[in-house]
Amino acid sequence: MSNSPQSQPQPLGTEPASVDGSQTLLHRGLGIGSIVFMVVAAAAPLAVVTANLPLVISASGSTAAPLYFLMATVILVLFSVGFTAMSKYVPNAGAFYSYIQAGLGPRMGIGAAALALGSYGVMLIGINAFLGVATSNLLMAFLNVDVPWWLCSLVALVSIGFLGYRDIELSSKVLGILLAAEALVVVVLNIAVVSQGGAAGLNVEPLSVSAFSTGTPSLGLMFAFFSFIGFEATAVFRNEAKDPDRTVPRATYIAVVSIGLFYAISSWAVIEGLGVGRAVDKATTDPENLIMNLAEWYVSPILTDIIQVLLVTSIFACVLSFHNVLTRYQFTLAVKGLLPKSLAMVDQKHLTPSKSSLTFSLISLTATAIIAVLGWDPFKQIYTWFSGAATLGLIALMAMTSFAVIAFFRKKECTRSTWRAVIAPGLSLIGLTVILILVIGNFSLLVGSASTAIILGGLLSATFVAGVVGAEVMKRSRPDRYEALTRDSQ
Repeated sequence: MSNSPQSQPQPLGTEPASVDGSQTLLHRGLGIGSIVFMVVAAAAPLAVVTANLPLVISASGSTAAPLYFLMATVILVLFSVGFTAMSKYVPNAGAFYSYIQAGLGPRMGIGAAALALGSYGVMLIGINAFLGVATSNLLMAFLNVDVPWWLCSLVALVSIGFLGYRDIELSSKVLGILLAAEALVVVVLNIAVVSQGGAAGLNVEPLSVSAFSTGTPSLGLMFAFFSFIGFEATAVFRNEAKDPDRTVPRATYIAVVSIGLFYAISSWAVIEGLGVGRAVDKATTDPENLIMNLAEWYVSPILTDIIQVLLVTSIFACVLSFHNVLTRYQFTLAVKGLLPKSLAMVDQKHLTPSKSSLTFSLISLTATAIIAVLGWDPFKQIYTWFSGAATLGLIALMAMTSFAVIAFFRKKECTRSTWRAVIAPGLSLIGLTVILILVIGNFSLLVGSASTAIILGGLLSATFVAGVVGAEVMKRSRPDRYEALTRDSQ
């Protein structure tokens, strides 16, 4: 075997060392646009409009979906203020883990790291099962070929593993193309509805106080909030950004605002297309075909076919984005000594965390194969259970992060804005706590049953506790490494 740098990935410390003694970093070619593409693709905007928007309307029993999306956007912009303020003082790509550790100490940080890995991991596996179902349905509809969902899922994971192993810019270009295509098809539908005056003339009723006060606004806001999961991953790509102190904050704000406005405008157009007086009934009686029917009515049956194809690519882009996020999370934790050192290896040709990417590819392939053998339903069980559990875990992490921002700046001697250090993260903490309470209170609705909710909630809690216990074990058995983490928190 050759001993050249290209064939021998090197283990990393905080700064990766190359064979010749120089410093080799991960590829630093990502600009604002590339990071935005990856995190917005993780939100899967076409999948949200076709699958989640009908749920927002039906669950709330209201046409105030645009307001729910705008409210969620405001909460997440407030979260982003503190989130990005810490990036200057916590210059690594651990995101939730790093920020919670810096604000609340190593025990809470390592607990958060375990919860983040578990949440993102099950989210990816759940969404990939959904991808398998969507791909299988597409092949049957267009080619009359019956391919099992699990085979489609496994092929997708192999493709995603290939892209994840290579230069991060390749992933960003693929995601950029897929994101542009899925956004364009929704924009075409929006323009068609508006240009034809909707079902009964355009109006602003969905933006009114009366619409918001109708039905169950709490459920509408909860389901709208789920549509943003993934935007917070901007900080995970910090080590590969051209100018991280500038790129990560701007990418974060652009991602959350663009996602929020896109959803708000699209939901208003969809409700106008259905008719304000009939939108709730239509979203409740036929949610699966709601957007497809609109596309056929206002544009052409051809657009329906295009949406079916792009729905698959949208979910594929989402899985690829989460794969890249998990890969970077594992890499950062390995650099910090919290995971095996082998995961902190960089491929010298592509300058990517190659071992981490390969490792999670194997984990996700194995998990999907086991689930297929067990015979679990890919949508009603895998996707519903795993995405619900992941959402609960990630919202809890976001609330903890907001609290950690306040705690960090209270003990940090630095010039800081009261708005960024206290007021904005305080308001986001209140908003996220409300969302978290709504999710916990309706968790059985998310995952299908009370017994499933208890099991998944227990597993999430156990994951966090395992991380905290692991921190205590590290403190006793490897005090030097624990002390290094403590210094990172100061």
